[in-house]
Amino acid sequence: MSRTFRSVAGIAAALFIVSVPVAVHVQKPQYPQPRTVDHVDDYHGTKVADPYRWMEDLDSKEIADWVAAENKVTFSYLQQLPLRDKLNKRIWELWNYPKTSIPRKEGGRYFYSKNSGTQKQSPVYVRASLTAPPALVLDPNVMWAEGNTALAQWSPSPNGRLFAYGASEGGEDWTTLHVRDLSTGKDLADDVHWMRFSGISWTKDSKGFFYSRYPEPPKGKVREAALSGHAVYYHRVGTPQSQDALIYDRKDNPTWFVGGGVTEDGRYLLLTTSKGSDNNNRLYCADLGDPLKPNVKAAIKPVVERDDAEFSPIGNRGRLVFVRSDLDAPNRKVLAIDLDDPQPAAWKTIVPESKEALESAALIGGRLVIEYLEEVRSKVSLFGLDGTTQGTIALPATGTVAGISGREDSPEIFYGFTSPLYPTTMFRYDPVSKQSTAFEAAKPPVDVTQFETEQLFATSKDGTRVPFFMTARKGLQKNGNNPTMLYGYGGFSITTMPSYRSDVPAWLELGGVWVTANMRGGAEYGEAWHKAGMLEKKQNVFDDFIAVAEYLVKEKYTSPAKLAIIGGSNGGLLVGAVEEQRPDLFAVALPAVGVMDMLRFDAFTGGRAWVTEYGSSSDPEQFQYLIKYSPLQNVKPGTCYPATLVTTADHDDRVVPSHSFKFTAAMQAAQSCDTPILIRVETNVSHGYRPTDKRIAELADQWAFTAANMGMK
Repeated sequence: MSRTFRSVAGIAAALFIVSVPVAVHVQKPQYPQPRTVDHVDDYHGTKVADPYRWMEDLDSKEIADWVAAENKVTFSYLQQLPLRDKLNKRIWELWNYPKTSIPRKEGGRYFYSKNSGTQKQSPVYVRASLTAPPALVLDPNVMWAEGNTALAQWSPSPNGRLFAYGASEGGEDWTTLHVRDLSTGKDLADDVHWMRFSGISWTKDSKGFFYSRYPEPPKGKVREAALSGHAVYYHRVGTPQSQDALIYDRKDNPTWFVGGGVTEDGRYLLLTTSKGSDNNNRLYCADLGDPLKPNVKAAIKPVVERDDAEFSPIGNRGRLVFVRSDLDAPNRKVLAIDLDDPQPAAWKTIVPESKEALESAALIGGRLVIEYLEEVRSKVSLFGLDGTTQGTIALPATGTVAGISGREDSPEIFYGFTSPLYPTTMFRYDPVSKQSTAFEAAKPPVDVTQFETEQLFATSKDGTRVPFFMTARKGLQKNGNNPTMLYGYGGFSITTMPSYRSDVPAWLELGGVWVTANMRGGAEYGEAWHKAGMLEKKQNVFDDFIAVAEYLVKEKYTSPAKLAIIGGSNGGLLVGAVEEQRPDLFAVALPAVGVMDMLRFDAFTGGRAWVTEYGSSSDPEQFQYLIKYSPLQNVKPGTCYPATLVTTADHDDRVVPSHSFKFTAAMQAAQSCDTPILIRVETNVSHGYRPTDKRIAELADQWAFTAANMGMK
């Protein structure tokens, strides 16, 4: 989740291979035999066995030995796959083109990251102007050549002279901050540890920054210990972390998330608190006084103290703070709150709710820049600070806005744009000329004109209309024989927008079809769409996904023998649940870093934050619906499940890998047919981080596994 002030994606013909239904002979895996234990939990009178409970001890030798044995089986299997090397080579080729981030202007200069093509991580550069030559700020590939440490985030100071950046071991959520002096290119002595779920927000004087961190976790439990005690601190550059000032915490509610950000004018510190991973938050403010001599310990006063809606700050104009909110507006609106009179009766609606969902908002150049969703397509509208309409930004094509950025004191608007056949490209929009200009336009080595994307709609079990996007070669024959990969997420109010993936053309060139589904649980149609797929309504998400799969089969785009499903994190839960509920509908399942034990997810790391989305087994009523779909508890012995390749990472401290370990062991023991159940455990990476070489290797293995188990040759 990312919000303003708040932290809490060779030539085509050379590899064209016809898909024909032939047998791919790969030796049947012989799985390790992990021990089981007689562990039984009593949930409100219902006894639930947990025979692989010992797999939650992530630092034990026994689990290390089991992982090593499983990886040996998995890689032995993968090495036999006929398309593995070809796919790996082709994805490397497709990945090899320059990619940039949205430029960020500080101190009159533009900072941005750029990957030349297949660098493990993206270096950061700075330009004196958009047309000036770039200068290197920091290269993570030189600092951490193996890619085992990730450049997690970065933030230049307002004067552009200092550069704070976060490093995380294996890409963990835990981050250590460092500060670089850009005049010398050397790091200062500053080291700030145990930052997590936080941004870096400088004071206007460029002498320090606000950040959020937790207390140091217990020794040996850094990656799985439950989190408590999130707090906002202020670090003054040049001083040890022990002298950081505690700004705000919630000792009365230690599991809450707290975050803070300084307004662009440097006058105010806006703080948010939230109970969990939903968007609902409280809002507080501290008047820092003179921006160049800020009082970082200024009194913190409440602005909004309620927990039933979102109040996400966008920016300010003096004492007037603009916020995105869904209060009495499921499709969201923009409110203005006067800090001198923050009572609800005085709130003013600047941009009212519309029939289209408001996805994101920014205050740039004295106007509001708002992204709306029209049938899961981006539209960007401009408004004056009084709510008057100022037209729209003409986007390069029909597709997705991938971020909006700019300064309140500058008119230029930066945005990213993408679609399944349009590589993510950064643009600068000039409100005067009303023209968009590409910033280092992306040019991948593939002819996308041979493919096309169309939006279709399926009907879910309860009659709900579910949109999805399908990308395939032009002139696709509806003969039921097209290898099809169906992707989904469906949760946490996260919209699954149609976007470009560098590996997908390799699949399309094989004659494959790529589909992304827009199930309930996301924000495609606002907060009502989200709420229709959370808590006791989570089954709607699975029904929506199944409905899209059934539509693809019914309309003969594909068949169960040619249909695969993929998803990560909450999407891994989706894949695990759906392959169990409809094993007859799919040939292949690829659950990645999934939440597989819905009865115990809230016992680890930040899992408690997901209770607002899922519920908790500690609640008798919520236990009743969790037990019905939890992937680990719904593995049925004697069932022929789709070929399954589980992927996870040893440094995943968000969805701890024990979820995937226990699920895999249970599935291997239950499988009644010869289709493989494998797990691929990557090392020195985390929930969302892979250096480019490891990311491509994992993707190639997933696609090769899919192709082999669809009989492709």
